[in-house]
Amino acid sequence: MMTNTPLILWLRRDLRVLDSPMLDAAARTGRPLIPVFILDPETESLGAAPKWRLGLGIAAFAKTLEGLGARLILRRGPALDVLQALIKETGADAVWWHRLYDPDAVARDKKVKAALKEQGLAPRSFGGHLLFEPWEVETGTGGFYRVYTPFWKAVRGRDVAAPLPAPKDLIAPKDWPESEDLADWQMGAAMRRGAEIVARHIHVGEAKALARLDRFIEDRIADYADARDLPAVDGTSGLSENLTYGEIGPRTVWAAGSRALHEGAAGAETFLKELVWREFAYHLMHHTPQITHANWKPEWDDFPWKDDNKTAEIWRRGLTGEPFVDAAMREMYVTGRMHNRARMIAASYLTKHLMTHWKIGLHWFADCLVDWDPAANAMGWQWAAGSGPDAAPFFRIFNPATQVEKFDPKAEYRHRFIAELARKPGRDALSYFDAVPKSWALDPGRPYPKPLVDLAEGRKIALAAYADRNS
Repeated sequence: MMTNTPLILWLRRDLRVLDSPMLDAAARTGRPLIPVFILDPETESLGAAPKWRLGLGIAAFAKTLEGLGARLILRRGPALDVLQALIKETGADAVWWHRLYDPDAVARDKKVKAALKEQGLAPRSFGGHLLFEPWEVETGTGGFYRVYTPFWKAVRGRDVAAPLPAPKDLIAPKDWPESEDLADWQMGAAMRRGAEIVARHIHVGEAKALARLDRFIEDRIADYADARDLPAVDGTSGLSENLTYGEIGPRTVWAAGSRALHEGAAGAETFLKELVWREFAYHLMHHTPQITHANWKPEWDDFPWKDDNKTAEIWRRGLTGEPFVDAAMREMYVTGRMHNRARMIAASYLTKHLMTHWKIGLHWFADCLVDWDPAANAMGWQWAAGSGPDAAPFFRIFNPATQVEKFDPKAEYRHRFIAELARKPGRDALSYFDAVPKSWALDPGRPYPKPLVDLAEGRKIALAAYADRNS
């Protein structure tokens, strides 16, 4: 039944119009639509870099909506309070949103849905952040998957719906509710002087995300299987930044990768596997939400990891004396991202050679990464530490010295980000010193530090601790 009663669309990590199940369904109703973004306590708690980057995404999406005849209303406060106020102001009788899956979002959304239903309203949630809902993929016995490879085999042949088209226009309400000013939210306050540096390396908004995908499919997917492991090579899609804010939908990425596979692109299947790795992280977070804050394997609770300490601070500052680790940490401060191979090395070094708890690294990444993702970050850290699902054997301890020679044989990655190792430091290497807090008092003219720990000795200590745990 057609109605002129407004419908509130609660935007979160879905800042796009192409393949937006909620937006598509809402446009088809013919009702006036009121898109709203709420800066609630859950969003306020984001780390410095992801919160800043989210703010940029909100601004870009607001312009996209304007092109469709709509506006993005901005409100600050607890989600339920804001939504109830908007319902009262506008006469809306329904609130729709796309589902999120981290424990805090799930708890918030359940509270909102229950309260709105109790008031006789019509809340409705949609998929769209993932290819498959986490509860839709089951083992033969009806349980969930704990290892990636069987998960991949279970989903690789499944049909994935084609991306939905973007609506051509959206019906506006008779009167728009008042909106707050995005600038007043100061989403980038915690970034301080680092924002100007990182801004050079990001790709904000749906249009840039789609262009990024097109370039990758055209120029790089054929070599992806090998190039993705080389941090000095621009061999990945870079879409993790856009996927985390929903500036591009996973079905759009899957469709492009599948076409490339059908056309014979050598690296296409590996690329699709990486997209499903993201799905696997969400699958685990749904079924075992403790993965975000506690050892996935509880038998690791008594492992003798250290809490935050001086060596962890040296690791954070990229001054360990291990070029692969330090280049990785500095890349993150300069670009807001870190190459996946480098992430594994940096995480292994912290949790094994420095015997520091994975939570220390998890929280640092959550503060510094513009492509921070709650599921991928948690699974990645626990995988590297050995405490998580699908983890490497406890005796697999990456040697950053041998790894850097294997994956950065010409020292291009090291020299790009470590000024002290380059004869003529480039812009990115020097930018690190402009981005870090002045209180660190770092100077590119100082000698590169000696290794913080002896790698062989660090490995020996870690193996002894792992052996004790397994005895």
